[in-house]
Order: sequence, then structure tokens, then C-alpha cells
Amino acid sequence: MKIGNILINGYASLAPMAGVADRAMREICIGFGAAYTVGELVSAKGITLGDKKSLEFLYRPNGDVPSAIQLFGCEPDVMANAARVALRSNPSFIDINMGCPAPKVASNGGGSALMKDIPLAAKIVKSVVEVSAVPVTVKMRIGIDENSVNAAELAKAVEAAGASAITVHGRTKKQMYAPPVNLQAIRDVKKSVKIPVIGNGDVVDGKSAKEMYEQTGCDFVMVGRAACGNPFVFKEINAYFENREYIPPSLEEKLNVLISQIKLMEKYRNEKVAMLEARKHTAWYLSGIRGAAALRRECGTINSLKDVEILCEKALEYNKNL
Repeated sequence: MKIGNILINGYASLAPMAGVADRAMREICIGFGAAYTVGELVSAKGITLGDKKSLEFLYRPNGDVPSAIQLFGCEPDVMANAARVALRSNPSFIDINMGCPAPKVASNGGGSALMKDIPLAAKIVKSVVEVSAVPVTVKMRIGIDENSVNAAELAKAVEAAGASAITVHGRTKKQMYAPPVNLQAIRDVKKSVKIPVIGNGDVVDGKSAKEMYEQTGCDFVMVGRAACGNPFVFKEINAYFENREYIPPSLEEKLNVLISQIKLMEKYRNEKVAMLEARKHTAWYLSGIRGAAALRRECGTINSLKDVEILCEKALEYNKNL
């Protein structure tokens, strides 16, 4: 698949999960075969006002794998100005969020709220394309609710405005993350445009990735929540499509990756913030093992890397005879 003039090698990318897919997680997922990554959504207004936290989201992960910056907002001129600032970080492409259902984003006219105003959505894309030296893409849902599934209509509008690719999460804003994705709606988007379409939602392994490709005709797939505590999912998907055996990591291997990820978090953020974020990542890595419930409760007390290492030692001890 190509996004503009950028060749994407592989089978699956990492979704731009707010508060989750930070620089450290993106680097770890790249290491296990993510074909490209998109950063956490960042406020266009925050960037243009020089907000320190917003500007921190512009940092790219290390490595040669393509990576994007995702912007959200509802004012074409502000989005264009934010894109100018974002370009200083040399992203591979700029993604515009038109799918986030979070009230703090949608209630201000950004994210999924743009699906209610297709002409405005198209103006935003056009304004960013006009100032961008890299391809511009859009991430959307299939509609606001089941009575307003209009992703195909929006897709045609943003394609006409200059978008180079579209990612579709196969649920409405109202559905959030359940029930199962509407694959037909993604297929309808694919049929409506000529630019690449990336399918997103419920891709958790090689089999589900293949089903997304086959049932929607999409050009690529994107993995979201399945990568939380499990960056190995990209290695699994790649092996599946290349007819190679996939050997899941041992618990010790998983926990070593967890510690590596948290060390990166410490490197890129101050320790206090990194450790607060480490609590949920540690809980995800510990999910599904013997003693997981008790161990996850302890995650809420993590204040240092040493705390994480102690938890990992406990996990190995609980599971040593399995």
C-alpha cells in the first residue's frame, strides 16, 4: 500500500489510541513489526497556542518505519496552522481525527462531531493539504449512530478535498467500542473511493486481520486495543500472512519487554508521569496469567521502575511451575 508517495511494507499498523499509544509504545510495536504508527491525537488549538503538553505529542518514534502525527480540531485555519507546526517534526504524513467519540473532543466540534458536518470536514482537509508537504489522511468512524451511517459520503468528500488515505473504525460514535464492527460499512467506504482504505476495529490476531481484508476489501488493517500489553500481535499477524510459525513469547520474555517499554517511558517523560502511565500498561501485560487479579491491583501502587520489577518477579514466581 502507498499513502501518497510513501510505501507501507507489512500487514498492520498501530492505531492512535489517546493516552495509550505514546512514543514508547509506538517504538516497541515497531520493533515487533508494526508497519507504521500514528501518534496520539493532539489538539490543533493547543499546538498553535504553544501548549507544552500538546507539543510533546509531536515527537516521532525512533526508526525508519513511517509514522504520522494526528491532529484534531474543527477550524480550518487553526488546523492548517497546526499542520505547519507539526511538519517541523518531519512526520511521514499528517492524520486528521474525525472519529474520536470522547466528549472533550467531540463536544468542541472535533473528532466524530465532524461527521455531522461533511462540508466543514472537507474544508479542514483541504486547508491542511494546501500547507502540507506530506500526505494528509483521515481517520473516521462509520457515523454518529445507526441512523446516520455516512462514512462513504464523508470518504468521498475528503478524497475530493485531497486526502491520500482513509482509516475507518467500523463502529458509530454512539457504539464506542462495542458491539462487533460493521464490516459492510467499511466495505462501502472502500467501494466509494479510489484512495487506500484502512480497516480498523476488532483486529486481534492474524485470523481476524485476514477476515478484515477479505470481508471489506480494504488495503490495510489497523490494530488498536489488541496491542495493549501485547505488541507481539504484530509479529503474530506478520507470521500469519507469511505462512510462518508464530511462537508466542514466554512470560519472562513478555515481562522483559514491559520493562523495556517503561524504561523508554521514563526516557521520554518525567518519572512521575511515566509511572502513572506505567500502571495501566503493566496491568495489560499481566492480564491472563495466574495471579493476574491480585497483581493488577498492585499496579495502582507503582511509583518507580523498581516497583514494576518487583511485580514482574512476583508474576514469575506465581507462574514458575506452569
